[in-house]
Amino acid sequence: MNSYKIKPKEAVKLKKFNPDNCGEWEGRKKEAKLKLAELNKRLDQLQEILYAEHKHKVLVILQGMDTSGKDGSIRAVFEGVNPQGVKVVNFKTPTPTELDRDYLWRVHQAVPARGEMVIFNRSHYEDILVVRVHNLVPQKIWEKRYQQICTFEKMLVDEGTVILKFCLYIDKDEQKKRFLERLDDPTKQWKYNPNDINERKLWDAYMAAYETMLSQTSTEYAPWYLVPANRNWYRNLVIASVIVEKLEDLNLNYPKLEIDLETAKKEIEAS
Repeated sequence: MNSYKIKPKEAVKLKKFNPDNCGEWEGRKKEAKLKLAELNKRLDQLQEILYAEHKHKVLVILQGMDTSGKDGSIRAVFEGVNPQGVKVVNFKTPTPTELDRDYLWRVHQAVPARGEMVIFNRSHYEDILVVRVHNLVPQKIWEKRYQQICTFEKMLVDEGTVILKFCLYIDKDEQKKRFLERLDDPTKQWKYNPNDINERKLWDAYMAAYETMLSQTSTEYAPWYLVPANRNWYRNLVIASVIVEKLEDLNLNYPKLEIDLETAKKEIEAS
């Protein structure tokens, strides 16, 4: 899965990236789903140890265009994981209170504490995507935010946070297909927003913004993974594989009791 990692300052051209790519799993959808089930179980185990050890912090960031599968990824990848110690944060339009402060203020309040895993469904990167595309602030302001975000994330990493950033990439045709499927499904119609079409008209501007975001904010300490997301099952496999691998690298361990076990047992028996 490291082939999807963006190198620092790498020039990204999304038109050259295949959102249908499935790597070595091409034609092996059933096997991939079985592999995902294994990863789900392992993630559940690792998250429990992460929470018990109370040492590391894990921040998972999901960015992508509408219908790219952020919600679906959260459901599929974290299925069965104990909600204790796991939070999902969805950054909507800033409130008046948030707008009165710097754009990272609300984000900093949501980052994980020790033992926690926090998932950002959209994130501070909206402030160099939506803000840029819609000209909500002058260019001289949003251009500074690439370095500001890198500095902010470096501080989090230095303070013990593992940051995993996933950009879910679908093409424009796939988005159209998913919008139409959403309208045909009564259980998903509530997700449809007429403004989605207005945003879709700005596709090329968004792609340019995403390319700059990936190039300018993928770092050694907090790299972006550009995930092919036209096929949901493979998207989920990529995300789960990276998360489990990075948690394994932390060499997590249950904390040891600082009491004599035999004495504790005798006290329980006598109680």
